[in-house]
Amino acid sequence: MNDFIYAFLLTLLAGLSTGIGGLIAVLIKKPRAVYLSFALGLSAGVMIYISFMELLPGGFIVVGAVNGLLLFFSGMLMIYLIDRLMPERENPHHEPLTKAKVLTRVGLFTALVLAIHNFPEGLATFASALNDVRLGGLIAVAIALHNIPEGIAVAMPVLYGTGSKKKAFSYSFLSGLAEPIGALIGYLVLLPFLSDQLIGGLMAFIAGVMIYISLDELIPTAHKCNSDSDYQHIVIGGVTLGMLIMAVTILIV
Repeated sequence: MNDFIYAFLLTLLAGLSTGIGGLIAVLIKKPRAVYLSFALGLSAGVMIYISFMELLPGGFIVVGAVNGLLLFFSGMLMIYLIDRLMPERENPHHEPLTKAKVLTRVGLFTALVLAIHNFPEGLATFASALNDVRLGGLIAVAIALHNIPEGIAVAMPVLYGTGSKKKAFSYSFLSGLAEPIGALIGYLVLLPFLSDQLIGGLMAFIAGVMIYISLDELIPTAHKCNSDSDYQHIVIGGVTLGMLIMAVTILIV
């Protein structure tokens, strides 16, 4: 029982560190559009790096390159179809929306995708901590570190889109709850059905989802939000820093 409690607490703390990122976003006293562009670029960098350097290679190892690629592009296709089938009044690709609505949509979409990503991540952290306390602790620290920029990436567009600090913090906080929820569901319900093949396939599929959203939603919106000619390269700066943060935190493990 003590091992279970310790493993769950590690997973909980790792997941809820997205709230730290959300808190950082809402505490900025004088927000500027350039901050939002940078945060969206940061989010894209986080997602792209995780997808190509962690999720997709991990999926290849388990399900093979061919199956991994099929699942990867299936993830991209699923998001494309959702985008096309969405009612026109809610889809900025079909009908121009106000910047506030576009940003709110981006923030919610980012929260949803990161929550989906965090679900198996929480299960992996929990399982690692049950088997090896030290390894579980290291993984939890690494995940907590890279969840902070994820929280910023969720909170910033929601803050700019709705003007509500409460909503911005809440969505970033809730996206991190997927990790302890993933741990609990995995332990109580899914454990008998889980397999390396299932988890590996899910990793490749999620990578496709994250890449599509990064290229189709986050980066284009980041460029549209940046009207400051003094910061023409702020978006790629955010993308690069997001990748660097992920690289360093993954190397910790």
